[in-house]
Amino acid sequence: MIRTTLKIEGMMCSMCEAHIADTIRKTVPSAKKVSVSRHKGEASFLCEEAIDTGLLKAAIDETGYTWIGAESVPYERKGLFARR
Repeated sequence: MIRTTLKIEGMMCSMCEAHIADTIRKTVPSAKKVSVSRHKGEASFLCEEAIDTGLLKAAIDETGYTWIGAESVPYERKGLFARR
């Protein structure tokens, strides 16, 4: 799995968070565990494969928020029930 974290400016309320989450889910249908925080100014999600950040940037910019950047890193599940 790959965790992608997006830096986004302009989110002010929970409705902004919902707009970003919806945009991510529509643009990347395979996205799992979508999480958005207006306080941190970021959104993150998990995906099986690498994504086209250009498409996601265009979709975020179209909503009126400002795309700052993205980072994708391998994700390893942690915790009691993690697979080895």
